[in-house]
Amino acid sequence: MAVRNPARRWWVKLVIGVLLVVEIYPLIWMFLTSLKSNSDYLNNSTWSLPTTWEWGNYTEAWTTGNIGLYVQNSLLAVLPALALILLLGTAAGFALQVMVWKGRSLTLLVFLAGMMVPPQMILLPLFTVYFQTGLSGTLWPLILTYTGTGLPLTVFMMATYYRTVPRELFEAATIDGAGILRAFWTISVPMVRNALLTVGLVQFFFIWNDLLIALTFTNDQGLRTIQVGLLNFTGDFGATQYGPLFAAICINVFGTLLIYLFLNQKVMKGLTSGALKG
Repeated sequence: MAVRNPARRWWVKLVIGVLLVVEIYPLIWMFLTSLKSNSDYLNNSTWSLPTTWEWGNYTEAWTTGNIGLYVQNSLLAVLPALALILLLGTAAGFALQVMVWKGRSLTLLVFLAGMMVPPQMILLPLFTVYFQTGLSGTLWPLILTYTGTGLPLTVFMMATYYRTVPRELFEAATIDGAGILRAFWTISVPMVRNALLTVGLVQFFFIWNDLLIALTFTNDQGLRTIQVGLLNFTGDFGATQYGPLFAAICINVFGTLLIYLFLNQKVMKGLTSGALKG
């Protein structure tokens, strides 16, 4: 029977404690800063506690700063794009990994090549296309661009997850008379539901935190997403309302953090299922 080394356990606890401080302290500092007044932030130390607890910063960020509208726009852009990414990516992964047809390896390489294209290269051509087709001034440019940029990684990951699904299940379904669509919806999708959740959460954070694409295609104040909307807290001459700004950042950060904490276990299952052969 192996004897545990007390010194080793002490060092492990110390490292874990340091990592917790590194991760948690910035969140605490950000929350405390969101409760400061502008003069408090500028005149006192950055690390000092608020002299007056300005809870009204959250109300100002939500109403005057229009964070509620920006959150709504983000959801209207992210959720349809995410649904399209998961639907098309799962179907493509199923076709590339489960179905047998000529040229599927080359097709997978084409999807992988899409991961190597920098988003900055496609912004100008897409802006021209959206303008000429009359889609400018709507959220459709964001939805379509997010879908196109998110598909390559999703297809690759879903094709990887489909390798863990036993082929005997699809063979048995074929013998029972099930077609391709039935095998896809009733067998393959339930088998990779944890993978779908993992890929969906990864893509959600990518899209939600996007600034470049949203800043390029939202030329209307009423269509801005939350990341672009945070720029509104800086005035024309560089004056920044730090309290409402940090309050808006807290709304954004803690909201997405709660989503991850709630789905953490399922995400871990999804990550490990792609590394195991079923």
